[in-house]
Amino acid sequence: MRIALCQLTTGPDPEANLGLLRDHARRAAEAGARIAVFPEAAMACFGTPLGPVAQPLDGPWAEEVRRIAKDTGLVVVAGMFTPAPGGKVANTLLATGPGVEASYDKIHLYDAFGYAESDTVAPGSEVVTIEVDGVGIGLATCYDVRFPELFRAHADAGAVASLVLASWGAGPGKREQWELLTRARALDATVWLAAVGQADPAASGTEESGTPGASPASNTSNAPTGIGHSALIGPDGTVRHALGPEPGMVLADLDPAEVTAVRRTLPVLANRRLPQPR
Repeated sequence: MRIALCQLTTGPDPEANLGLLRDHARRAAEAGARIAVFPEAAMACFGTPLGPVAQPLDGPWAEEVRRIAKDTGLVVVAGMFTPAPGGKVANTLLATGPGVEASYDKIHLYDAFGYAESDTVAPGSEVVTIEVDGVGIGLATCYDVRFPELFRAHADAGAVASLVLASWGAGPGKREQWELLTRARALDATVWLAAVGQADPAASGTEESGTPGASPASNTSNAPTGIGHSALIGPDGTVRHALGPEPGMVLADLDPAEVTAVRRTLPVLANRRLPQPR
């Protein structure tokens, strides 16, 4: 199964961002991809007021993503924001395309490193996997990568791959944590792990928030606007493909049989034991 990891920098305008998705999806389809994965906040970058841009899953933004998927024949996975109770939004992944229609609301909210996602975002509660051509794939978002139990739940549900869509916060040591955590989660669950992040706005050459189509490269809210370094990790924890901080695309083939082979050699899922409290 060929997968496209589409690393880009989105801005505050959902319509402009659809243009980015459309262009990358077309290129991915021309290269023979079956799935195109876009970052968290593909609808609108963090640092943008989320309430006004949030739309339901049957709203115009999601419908246009479905049209992109239909026109290209791809399964498209992209981050958006949907309305939630109490005036908040859900940080939602939309997965749509031939034979696939699903959504995942981010379970673990980024209340760390001086940022409080829970101020405006309501947490999800359900583990979500999709099936593409008989291959099980789990969905996760950014801060979720710090919680190994979610990825083991993907594997328990039959997934041989997990997608992590992110807009990773910058800062000292954050790139190293991203690289360590993505590799660890692949090993925890012995799955292929496609980690697709927002490109670094500085490396993208975008301007500060307020310019149409631009991402806020600097802001006063500590908004996580991305560092890039998307990667495809094998089920043995090795990095197979990786990008730098700037926008780009990785096209790679995932072999589900490799997961079977790794799990035979390294049966961590079968060997699990739950510690008993005293």
